[in-house]
Amino acid sequence: MVRHGQSVWNAQGRWQGQADPPLSDLGRSQADAAGAHLTTWTPFDGIATSTLDRAASTGDEIARYLNFDEPYRTSNLAERSAGEWSGLTRDEIEAQYPGYLRARRYPPGYEHDDELLERIHKGLREVVENIPGERLLVVAHGGIVYCIERSLGEPFRHLQNLGAVWLTVDGDARIDLGARVDLLVDFEGPHTTPHQI
Repeated sequence: MVRHGQSVWNAQGRWQGQADPPLSDLGRSQADAAGAHLTTWTPFDGIATSTLDRAASTGDEIARYLNFDEPYRTSNLAERSAGEWSGLTRDEIEAQYPGYLRARRYPPGYEHDDELLERIHKGLREVVENIPGERLLVVAHGGIVYCIERSLGEPFRHLQNLGAVWLTVDGDARIDLGARVDLLVDFEGPHTTPHQI
C-alpha cells in the first residue's frame, strides 16, 4: 500500500481528509519517479487506488510505467474524514479548537479508527475480489496506513509521500503487516513528509 505523492494541501500544511486537492508539481514528479523505480521490482498483477484525485493521479502515473490500464478505484480506501478540520492548518485548528489536538479530541464529522477500519476492510475486500492475482499495488493515503498499523499494535511513525508498506490480505481482508519501503530511492528531488497530524 502506497501513500500518494505530495498534494497542493500537503505543501500548504492543510489537513485534507476527504477534500480533493490535486497533486502539486512536486507530487507529480514523485509519482513519476516511483513509477520508474517500480519497474525494477518483481511485476505486480494489478493496481487499485482511492477515488480521491491525489491517490488516483499517483496511481495513474504508476500504472503507466507498469503497463496497466486505468486502476481499479474504490472510495472505501479514501482518506479518513477530517470533519470540520478539513482544509485547516495545525495553527488554524488550535485557534478554532484550543487544546483539541493535544488532548486527542476531534471535531464533528471526524472519522474515528473503528469506523475507518471497517471501511478499509471493505475496500481491501473489493480490491481482492476485483483484481485477479496475488501481488497487488494499492495507492491510498497516510491516514489509511496509520489506521492499519495502529490496529495491529504498531506505534505511530510519519510516512513520507510515496512511502509504502507491505500488507498480506486474505479473502476476508484480514491483514498481516510487513515492512515499510521507500519508493523514492532514486528521486533527486525533495522527499516530503506531511506533518499535519
